[in-house]
Amino acid sequence: MEIRTVFASNLKMHRRMRGLSQEELAHQAKIDRTYISALERCLYSASIDVVDRLAEVLEVEASDLLVRPSSTRQST
Repeated sequence: MEIRTVFASNLKMHRRMRGLSQEELAHQAKIDRTYISALERCLYSASIDVVDRLAEVLEVEASDLLVRPSSTRQST
């Protein structure tokens, strides 16, 4: 699974778990709502600064937004 897909999935999951709409998340993170939508649809890649701002609003670590599901992790 590509990291952009992983990020999109985790972003959407954490946003929903917090009970936030895309608009509410965008407002709190000072990001345009259409950008949140594009991130969740894998149309754009987020900068590390945007990942950090989103994680802050979602009250998770930035790394939590980049964690691959355990079933798709590759062993080293």
